[in-house]
Amino acid sequence: MTPSSDQGHASRSALRNFRSLRPLAARGRKEPHRVSSPLELFFDLCFVVAVAQAGVGLVHAVAGGHVGEGILNYAMVFFAIWWAWMNFTWFASAYDNDDVLYRVVTLIQIAGALVLAAGVSQAFERHDWVVVLIGYLIMRMAMAAQWLRAARSAEGPERTMALRYAGCVLLCEIGWLGLVVLPEPTRPWLFLVMAVAELCVPLYAERGHTSAWHPHHIADRYGAFTIIVLGEVIAAATIAVKSAATEHDVLGELLPIAAASLLIVFSAWWIYFVVPIHVHLRSNRQAFRWGYGHYLIFASAAAIGAGLEVAIEHAAGDAHITDLFASAAVTLPTALYLVTVWVLHSRYFKVGIAQQLLLPVTAVLVLCCTFLSGWAVLAAGLVSALSLATGVTLRASTAARERAAEVEDML
Repeated sequence: MTPSSDQGHASRSALRNFRSLRPLAARGRKEPHRVSSPLELFFDLCFVVAVAQAGVGLVHAVAGGHVGEGILNYAMVFFAIWWAWMNFTWFASAYDNDDVLYRVVTLIQIAGALVLAAGVSQAFERHDWVVVLIGYLIMRMAMAAQWLRAARSAEGPERTMALRYAGCVLLCEIGWLGLVVLPEPTRPWLFLVMAVAELCVPLYAERGHTSAWHPHHIADRYGAFTIIVLGEVIAAATIAVKSAATEHDVLGELLPIAAASLLIVFSAWWIYFVVPIHVHLRSNRQAFRWGYGHYLIFASAAAIGAGLEVAIEHAAGDAHITDLFASAAVTLPTALYLVTVWVLHSRYFKVGIAQQLLLPVTAVLVLCCTFLSGWAVLAAGLVSALSLATGVTLRASTAARERAAEVEDML
């Protein structure tokens, strides 16, 4: 068979798969070359629209002096975004068959994310959660439909797991309706209760049977979303600098913040991807702890972008906050990001006390930069970059010692 006929056969096979409705059966956990599909990457890009809107809401709240209220609203909105994204990601890792129905239901979930994004400003400004809730319900109802379809193709414990997922998701949706029914002072408490209930669903559903998620695929999916969120941070900071420089003659004050933005984001990317985390994801216990903890990684990464916008607005004289609050808007999420990345996976690959303490000490130093009035953001960027350089040096030194030891053993 010629190469052209091979390509034609592959194209016809792919077309048949797309047109047909195949059983939504579990995929193998040891499949080779599992990485993010084009549909999953499109899913991420659309979800980051909602992330960006949450960041805008946080910027307006903090710059306007409503720090506590802004952080609370941001945490609630970001949970809805993250939880819907995470549930789809783990489901797709186990059951993605890429047929017509699977694609259509996934696109419905994307539509729900865009509806949620459209309601973020109302939630921040008027505490009106109706549109956010509608978007969330669309995403979660589509997720329940996916689990019901998986249950139809499964048997025994796997079928029970899928039905548990679908049933619990639908029950939780009923509880979330309280956000638009109950009095406003009780809504944060309802949110807390419902968030805990949602987090317990996978723990309950997978008792007796573990879904066939793929470690390398999961690590790749989380890494892809981290990249997209960090890209949104760069975009937000760039737009803010351009806007402030155009409207105000403060370029000298903006250049240090712009430089710090690059140093912080570049360091955040490097620190996250320096280790092959998929080798650590061997069981549900390890994977769930790692996956749940990424709420803080994603939320803090996106908040860095919001903090940089606040710092830029403060430098331009548009933010009604003190120097300390403007600095903390950047240093606090940066420190949280560093600590969370260390806790979730960096520490498993560190050798020696110096490597183990590097990120926690860096986080403390970044927090100390908060009190350097006028230079806090640049100092935080320099500390992050210095920490990165130190980490690279320590790893190189350790690798050199290991190679020397291997040579001695051979001799």
